[in-house]
Amino acid sequence: MSGVNEIRSTFLDYFGRHGHEIVPSSPLVPRNDPTLMFTNAGMVQFKNVFTGVERRAYNRATTAQKVVRAGGKHNDLDNVGYTARHHTFFEMLGNFSFGDYFKEQAIHHAWTLVTKDFGLSPKHLLVTVYHEDDEAAELWRKIAGFPDHKIIRIPTSDNFWQMGDTGPCGPCSEIFIDQGPALQGGPPGSPDEDGDRFLEFWNLVFMQFEQLPGGTRVPLPKPSIDTGLGLERMAAILQGVHSNYDTDLFRALIRASADATGVDPDGQNASHHRVIADHLRASSFLVADGVLPSNEGRGYVLRRIMRRAMRHAQLLGAKDPLMYRLVPALTREMGAAYPELIRAEPLITETLKLEETRFRTTLARGLAILDEEARTLVPGAKLDGEVAFKLYDTYGFPLDLTEDALRLRQIGVDTDVFRAAMERQREEARKGRFSSGETATETIWFGLKDKVGATDFLGYETEKAEGVVTAILTAGAEAQVLKAGETGLVLLNQTPFYGESGGQVGDTGLFVGASSRARVTNTQKKLGDLFVHEVSVEEGELKVGDALELIVDHARRTAIRANHSATHLLHEALRQVLGDHVAQKGSLVAPDRLRFDFAHPKPISPQELDEVEAIANRIIRQNGEVVTRLMGQEDAIKSGARALFGEKYGDEVRVVSMGVNDDEGEIGSPYSVELCGGTHVRRTGDIGLLSIVSEGAVASGVRRVEAKTAEGARLHLADESKRLRNLADLLKAPVDDAENRVAALIEERRKLERDLADARKKLAMGGSSNAGDSATRDVAGVKLFARVVSGIEMKDLKSLADEAKQSVGSGVVAIVGIGEDGKAGVVVGVTSDLTARFNAVNLVRVASEKLGGKGGGGRPDMAQAGGPDGAQAEAALQAVEAAMAA
Repeated sequence: MSGVNEIRSTFLDYFGRHGHEIVPSSPLVPRNDPTLMFTNAGMVQFKNVFTGVERRAYNRATTAQKVVRAGGKHNDLDNVGYTARHHTFFEMLGNFSFGDYFKEQAIHHAWTLVTKDFGLSPKHLLVTVYHEDDEAAELWRKIAGFPDHKIIRIPTSDNFWQMGDTGPCGPCSEIFIDQGPALQGGPPGSPDEDGDRFLEFWNLVFMQFEQLPGGTRVPLPKPSIDTGLGLERMAAILQGVHSNYDTDLFRALIRASADATGVDPDGQNASHHRVIADHLRASSFLVADGVLPSNEGRGYVLRRIMRRAMRHAQLLGAKDPLMYRLVPALTREMGAAYPELIRAEPLITETLKLEETRFRTTLARGLAILDEEARTLVPGAKLDGEVAFKLYDTYGFPLDLTEDALRLRQIGVDTDVFRAAMERQREEARKGRFSSGETATETIWFGLKDKVGATDFLGYETEKAEGVVTAILTAGAEAQVLKAGETGLVLLNQTPFYGESGGQVGDTGLFVGASSRARVTNTQKKLGDLFVHEVSVEEGELKVGDALELIVDHARRTAIRANHSATHLLHEALRQVLGDHVAQKGSLVAPDRLRFDFAHPKPISPQELDEVEAIANRIIRQNGEVVTRLMGQEDAIKSGARALFGEKYGDEVRVVSMGVNDDEGEIGSPYSVELCGGTHVRRTGDIGLLSIVSEGAVASGVRRVEAKTAEGARLHLADESKRLRNLADLLKAPVDDAENRVAALIEERRKLERDLADARKKLAMGGSSNAGDSATRDVAGVKLFARVVSGIEMKDLKSLADEAKQSVGSGVVAIVGIGEDGKAGVVVGVTSDLTARFNAVNLVRVASEKLGGKGGGGRPDMAQAGGPDGAQAEAALQAVEAAMAA
């Protein structure tokens, strides 16, 4: 048992058998400590448990924790590849007791595991203790049987651990192995302790006291245990090698690098392969945990790690991008223990390929400048900081890459001049921003971004984290505090809250501090990467510098994710059904619905909508993984990715793929591939169901589809089903027969309406408008049929006139209809034998004038007009009679 994977599982299984909860590694981006750039120790995820802020269902735990030390206080980057044990990424095995067992059991477990399960000989082992910790020294004598010379008392802080200036603290005990006299160095605490002979591999921290302000220490009521064993160091010990890079895991990665470059893995090129292997691990795990290369914060550290490895690949003679080709070797070695590597493999691969492709385009020119400038420098000299800045500013060389390139020539860099040039550039950038025409309301964001930096967005990977308040705004101005009952805008150094963009609404949720609570009502994004939280303080007060627990509204975010992913599926389904002309023209992704506007010249038929819905739901049922990759914008577009939501895309874009085509000719190809920076479901099945609720026009040539997903879709369909059941009950018919019954009722109503109209017309034509008057009279030798009617639709007046013309045979017909609103319509008809003598249009106009109307129109044999004054109906008929007699 000496392989890395076996050592890891043996450690976890041992403590699992002894009552410890086996807890998965936390992400490399700390969710519970915003003061840390990366997780740098195994206890980070348990920090709030140790301080009593958080309680868990277990009081002892064990982990294999991913750790990165490449930025800030813990920065081993410059040494990686040149020493036997420095890494940017490594694994820390640990066991923890939260007020349960203490020193005796911790020492017992460590001694048993090391000597029994790992089989190390006690004669090669020794320990250190804090010089005042007599209890620990006595326990080592009792449990291990060590004599005093094997229990070394250390009086320095190396053997006393503190979480901070105040808080939990306590003595440490470190376990060392003597690797033999063939290696240089003395035991810990001796003048030559920095040699390699005595190797520390496990540190036991006895969390025994609380450090109070002023330097006072008091005993903790429940002492705890925090240990850390370096997996790579233990592998080297058990495999009998003196360098971590000679262990099985690293040799597998180094062989992959050697095979890909054709360069011997050992000898003078060994350091290059070691840098590549180490940085491959760090880069891949950081990308898997949501960090992407950028020019600020964590993303900048990642970019430095990547580019340092890529520089060493170039020194090995690699002509094409190398790093991305090594990812399969890493997933083979570590994917079983860390499945997030497998899940994120496409994103890792694309990110590495993109970064190395871009870096290579500028590397040759930058190195040529560096060689030219350093040609006259002698060992011990320093390169001009202005040259280093030019390399950084123009060619994307991080400072440490320039330093690394000069290392073999023993040449340094004037970093003071470099930093001065950086500050000068920032100042010029600030001036340029405010003279570039930006509106006054937005200039404040430029200043704040310069002051506090960009916001690290953690929301792709988590909905809970901790963050530090970096700025507060009220009434458009900076403030230091927000009190209970007040509202304002809050900026943080990192956040899981998504800022509104790309059609997706901003997140809401809670900020919780030690003595405060605020509700986040919206989140906006400014300048691309500055996240602005709109908050209302409910309890206590928020102050700049406060550390807060950040909690996104989970149910709301879940619904938004489902609707966003469904929008992608809907877009592609519309394109497949309606044609390639379908292009997005607007969108809304909210928790309760999604809205998608697109170019299309005509209404969508019910059959087409059914087909669109069916296609989208078929992809949902595939329950395929939603894959995110990072690509160059041009490469993404060339690969078939569609731009969505009208976002302003940068050079690097997130490409979201989901579903698999099952149509003939496209089987196996991705169903939807979109450029998108929003949040999405993990698998398409998480959408549950998509139900289209409406379709209509919003502008000329633009249609809008609204839909619901998941629980919203279920409730929508349940409501429709309930309405159908209620309808069936009203009809006193089975649900299956309700449609036929409604159709029959509609037809029956239409028949009744026709019969009623006929009856009304007959009634209207069967009597006189005035009692005793005849409807037909003789005017100048011509029959005139004149009648006032009511209760008749105005559209039926012409048909009444036609019937009257047939009745009189030869003559003129004038009918005035009075509506319920008091207005009137008039129709005049002339039989064909009299149109040369009487014109219906002329006659209807004189009638209309009496009704208060103007004009009228039609043909010589039939004309129609109207007017607002139905009380003058008889006067209108008399006017027609007078016109005929004239």
